[in-house]
Amino acid sequence: MGNLETLRRGREAFARRGWADAYRELAAADADSPLDPQDLIEWAMAAYLTGQDAGSVEILARAHQECVARGDTARAVRCAFWVGFQSINKGDMAQAGGWFARGRRLLEEDPVDCVERGYLMIPVALQSVYGGDAAAGFEIFAVAGEIGDRFNDPDLRTLSCLGRGQALINMGDARAGVPLLDEAMVAVSTGEVSAVVTGLVYCAVITACHQLFDLGRAREWTEVLSQWCAAQPDLVPYRGQCLVHRAEIMQLHGAWSDAMEEAVRAREQLMRAPDEGAVGMAYYEMAELHRLRGDFEEAQDSYRNANQHGFSPQPGLARLRLAQGQLDDAQAAIRRVFDEANDPPSRAKFLPAYVDIMLAVNDPVAARTGADDLLTIADQLDAPYLQALAAHARGSVLLAEGDARAALAQLRTAWSAWRKLEAPYEAARTRLLIGLACRALHDNDTGNMELDAARRTFQELGAIPDLAAADELLGVKPSSAFDGLTGREVEILALVATGKTNREIASDLVISEKTVARHVSNTFTKLEVTSRSAATAYAFKHDLA
Repeated sequence: MGNLETLRRGREAFARRGWADAYRELAAADADSPLDPQDLIEWAMAAYLTGQDAGSVEILARAHQECVARGDTARAVRCAFWVGFQSINKGDMAQAGGWFARGRRLLEEDPVDCVERGYLMIPVALQSVYGGDAAAGFEIFAVAGEIGDRFNDPDLRTLSCLGRGQALINMGDARAGVPLLDEAMVAVSTGEVSAVVTGLVYCAVITACHQLFDLGRAREWTEVLSQWCAAQPDLVPYRGQCLVHRAEIMQLHGAWSDAMEEAVRAREQLMRAPDEGAVGMAYYEMAELHRLRGDFEEAQDSYRNANQHGFSPQPGLARLRLAQGQLDDAQAAIRRVFDEANDPPSRAKFLPAYVDIMLAVNDPVAARTGADDLLTIADQLDAPYLQALAAHARGSVLLAEGDARAALAQLRTAWSAWRKLEAPYEAARTRLLIGLACRALHDNDTGNMELDAARRTFQELGAIPDLAAADELLGVKPSSAFDGLTGREVEILALVATGKTNREIASDLVISEKTVARHVSNTFTKLEVTSRSAATAYAFKHDLA
């Protein structure tokens, strides 16, 4: 009776998505008496959803063997599919291929008509899509979807819808592909599919939205994913990448401190997962925020960590070199990554930095080519974010070429787009160029007002390098930019003013105590003070505390 009660609690916990309870109760039940295959499968899924990947694969393999022994071919194939799926997530492609092959062999030996035949089409379709034959992948996904419809299997039907959308996007038809992604998201957001497939679809769609620069859709679905994760506190997969995407959106909207907190949380979450690239993505977002705030040393460290975890540090690292005045390094890096980017979304990722750097090294011809390419891609993808970037790029090139009037028209278009996207930093960068264009047309009053408006935004955001550039254009003394303090130094000074020790500050900011001490020392030097009390007085005087 005790074992039956434990099993009942495990099944109920699984049904209500209490993954940790389900894992614990089913494990206890299995210790008393070996579980049946279906309970083993649920135990394995609970293990996967609580981050115990190795245990999940072991349990699924056991369930597979039990199903084979019982002659339950369909369920044995289902287990083989999920072991293969988890192997792909870990990057164990040979093991994944072996499990998929085992599933196909079982169906050849016992040609039962089952929905699992459709599941085994999914990895074949994915291989076609990402192997360069997206059209073939689309057709295979479509057949899998028909099998899902025939057996009324929501998971397979949704995976087919997702795959067809991804295939169309890879074929360059985002307008037809994105609605299929939305359709897949509707299925998962209404609770029609399993938790594992739900998380898979969420991450795939949000990633696709970011790749397409469809930030409005990405923001909407990221919020839905965040709510779904919050409702399942035990959930380990999906949560980390979700936080990275939230951080990216917060950065765009100017909430840089919140974005840094989210990126750090994502890094900590993802350290427990096997996805090295996702950890690198979190480090890259941290690096971008450090760079924007002028914390160049920390930015460089974070870019290095991103690279060590398999995530490219470009174009952010090239922009960092530009900000540091290392123009040759910036130019070499951005040319290399741009030359290696073959598909339009990849090129679009690098083109804004490419245009800025080419202008900085006085190569307006290359900059114009990049701006024109960016405009073409923006029109193809029909993404407001890309269109704003393209207008900014064209405006900056026209201004460099001496056509201030044409530049002004493009820049005002970009500024209006940034305001609609609620992107204050990008809007301020554009406004800075509007000010320069007005000055070039001898409208100095308007030009100075535009520059001052951009400067105020930079100051509010803590964009110290941009603030310094605006100060120079306006002839403002550096002392108004907090005596040359970087964004991180301003942040630490504010915490010093609250009376916190270096150790407490290090804990709050998730950095080393040694790093805090270095920043405090640099701050004292720049402010020409020798004590924490004097630094605190400065902080209160300048409204930093």
